[in-house]
Amino acid sequence: EQMVDFWFNHFNVFAGKGQDRFLLTSYERDAIRNHAMGKFRDLLEATAQSPAMLFYLDNWQSTDPDAAARLQQQRAQGRGPFGRRRFPAPPPTAQQQAQRPKRGLNENYGRELLELHTLGVDGGYTQQDVINVARAFTGWTIRTPQRDPSFFFDERLHDPNSKVVLGQRIDSGGMRDGQKVLDLLARHPKTAQHISLKIARRFVSDKPPAALVDRMAKTFLKTDGDIRAVLRTMLDSPEFWSADAYRAKIKTPFELVASAARAVGSDATVPAMLVQWTGRIGQPLYQYEAPTGYPDTAESWVNTGALLNRLNFSLAL
Repeated sequence: EQMVDFWFNHFNVFAGKGQDRFLLTSYERDAIRNHAMGKFRDLLEATAQSPAMLFYLDNWQSTDPDAAARLQQQRAQGRGPFGRRRFPAPPPTAQQQAQRPKRGLNENYGRELLELHTLGVDGGYTQQDVINVARAFTGWTIRTPQRDPSFFFDERLHDPNSKVVLGQRIDSGGMRDGQKVLDLLARHPKTAQHISLKIARRFVSDKPPAALVDRMAKTFLKTDGDIRAVLRTMLDSPEFWSADAYRAKIKTPFELVASAARAVGSDATVPAMLVQWTGRIGQPLYQYEAPTGYPDTAESWVNTGALLNRLNFSLAL
């Protein structure tokens, strides 16, 4: 449960954005929980293909800017989108063209994939890498967000040209372009360091020892991103059990409410009250709008207003 909470925050999705209020249940259950203790590469692809993430970061609308021209040319030649011959369609009228939504390349997911999900803000990537990652993920979309919110790769919308990401050429073609990017990022040393630092920051201290983070990163690389092995390295370390780490972490509002309810042996038949208090203390569930997720350091949770709300919660409980 701790790792489900950790990974959801790492791959944050905001429930208040459109269809995501309906897509979050499957996201947490199928993408996050199913891979929370497995290989990071599997978790990364599960989130990349989740309709909740595709909708949240707008990748479901990201297309090759030249896709419309290719489709129009195919129609003019009397061929369908996959080369099948059909009767030529009449050209669209000026009014129909004006009413069509303009779609093109969207860099949101590509940027957050590099900056937050894998390499980290100091991961050494460039703006051109962001653009090429976005190009690799064109065509990764949702079949229909309301009627059939399932992952769908649309070859017609994909950029078929070669891309270069972190100095490596990506030209596998089709859906494999995005998968090759995930392979590259999941096994990158910067990703191992970034993920290990975040796990140690969550479970050891706000400023975990560099030596511990380095050992966890080495385990990450050695085991091909085995999350369970990385956790074992942390839990078996002297740093984890040191006096400096003992009670070094301030509980988030979610952790505080859950642990307090457990401590008094409560029977939460009306959980809405606990959910409301979690929000009042400062962490409304699934409501963090930015893709960074809720912060995980004491300075974010320790201030006069927050402490007063924690006291009021304890009295109400």
